[in-house]
Amino acid sequence: MRGVRGTSGRAVPALIAAAAVLAAMTNPADARRRGHHHGGGGGYNPPFAAMVVDVKSGRILHAVNEDALRHPASITKVMTLYLLFEQLERGKMSLDSPLEISANAARQAPSKLGLRPGSTITVEEAIKALVTKSANDVACAIGENIAGSEGAFAEMMTRKAHALGMSRTHYANASGLPDSDQITTARDLTILARAIQDRFPRYYRFFQTRSFAFRGRVIGNHNNLLGRVEGVDGIKTGYTRDSGFNLMTSARLNDRHIVAVVLGGKSGASRDAIMARLVQANLPKAYAGMRQTAPVVEVAERPRPAVVAEKPVATRTMVASAEDDEAVDTTSSTSRAGQPLDLNPARQTATPSGGRWRSGAGVPANAQAYAATPEAAFPGPGGKFGSRLPSAEPGEARAPAPPARSEAPAPKAVSVTPWVIQLGAMDDEGKAKSMLAEARQRSGGTLSKAAPFTERVTHGGTTLYRARFSGFSEAESAQDACRALKRSGFTCFATRS
Repeated sequence: MRGVRGTSGRAVPALIAAAAVLAAMTNPADARRRGHHHGGGGGYNPPFAAMVVDVKSGRILHAVNEDALRHPASITKVMTLYLLFEQLERGKMSLDSPLEISANAARQAPSKLGLRPGSTITVEEAIKALVTKSANDVACAIGENIAGSEGAFAEMMTRKAHALGMSRTHYANASGLPDSDQITTARDLTILARAIQDRFPRYYRFFQTRSFAFRGRVIGNHNNLLGRVEGVDGIKTGYTRDSGFNLMTSARLNDRHIVAVVLGGKSGASRDAIMARLVQANLPKAYAGMRQTAPVVEVAERPRPAVVAEKPVATRTMVASAEDDEAVDTTSSTSRAGQPLDLNPARQTATPSGGRWRSGAGVPANAQAYAATPEAAFPGPGGKFGSRLPSAEPGEARAPAPPARSEAPAPKAVSVTPWVIQLGAMDDEGKAKSMLAEARQRSGGTLSKAAPFTERVTHGGTTLYRARFSGFSEAESAQDACRALKRSGFTCFATRS
């Protein structure tokens, strides 16, 4: 049996005390389900798992059975909302867009709003209904309105999970209602807890909703820790008979930030007590400095989290990770046959504290500057399963080159400042340049004085091109630029050059 990291046996009395303190916090609605669903007492002992991660450092602060398969229950709805937020970000929907309720959505089991077939609900109301009421009819409707059917939406959810590095997660529905194929792990859910905040800071605020008025009713949030445990700002509860009482939590205090997951609580009260204890014990241990890890972003929408590199892959996009500073090498671009490419964006990484350019001078030999062209657009959405990169290599459709080969002029070297920001590491330089051009175009002047450049590196035997901006003398200015880019829908991180 795996050992417990971060909490010793001496913590048991404290847990019992916390349970007593928090027992009054349990919302009876959290335990009300269909007749065969019940929790607590009677020898009820669902399988337990838990994990706490320091968001800024990536360090695991506590873990129990973190890789064991579990049922997510209504924590499933965090991924449902992730895909809905993606629709908002892409402009395909707005907060006022109507979502139609089908007969299938209307007959979903409680918890639900009880909407009638043919009726509608706005996207904003739907978000709040999932966050507070955990409405299964609304979750199903979201999936149907985005993908055409809940089954197709579940496939989207699974693909997105794998793209984020949630390698052991599989979704069968949008709500988390009982299904033997609906599985995840505590580790995977900590990835999702970070990803939804990194990708959608504008919409994450909805998870702080305590209650909302809906057509004459006031609906309260099932998350009892909101406003009662210092630092907690979201995000989602869950329960089925097979899963036990689940909770995903985010907490921030004094420049520290953790995410935590508890799966398999015996009751709502004991689950809340365990989570409260984990937050109180681990939040003070979290790193309070500048974030050292890259944002959690999807590497590509694919059915599997890793690919065997037997031949070059033309469409892979890798996470914007600070870790690739460990492997600046321009001598080889051939992957070893049969070796898996590690595409897990959740790996703990540390931002380099100093320069690591191996060419000696202030400018890396493999860095290239170029004049960003507003016309170069980063590939947009393509198909109902979300944005995909084109399979054709850039330049394939151009006119044939003349027989006589001519050398292109050498690119102008960019002056690399003490701090740079990185948007991503792509498998093709054209894609990296397009990403930089699109970022500059959408940044509203934030990057007007920044210099875009690409840098060729090898990562696990694969050649990648970093998409970076230079022009920042201090960490604060680089971080400000990153925050502006995130508001425009990009992911990035600041690092020393």
